[in-house]
Amino acid sequence: MSRSSLFLSLALAVGLSIPTISVPTEASAQAQISISVGTNLNSGRGITCSQGERLLRNRGFRDVRRIDCRGRFFVYHARRGNSRFEISIRQRDGRVVDMRRISRRW
Repeated sequence: MSRSSLFLSLALAVGLSIPTISVPTEASAQAQISISVGTNLNSGRGITCSQGERLLRNRGFRDVRRIDCRGRFFVYHARRGNSRFEISIRQRDGRVVDMRRISRRW
């Protein structure tokens, strides 16, 4: 095989592979995270009040506010979609013990 045909073959191979390498793929994240009474947010380990707030944010809630973090249960108000929720989490193991919708709109 001559040098020119080798160079031509190499250039053709590189030229054909570039479009497949450089075309970006579309990324999408369609995660539907559910949370309900009994959901364990921290794998059975105890949590602090700020950890509870962060764990709720990681589960899709926003505008998370601490209402009461003085006892065995931490109480938060949070928003998800068009609804407001009051969520109680047990400090000892991070388990959701109560979750109720407060209102449809905030």
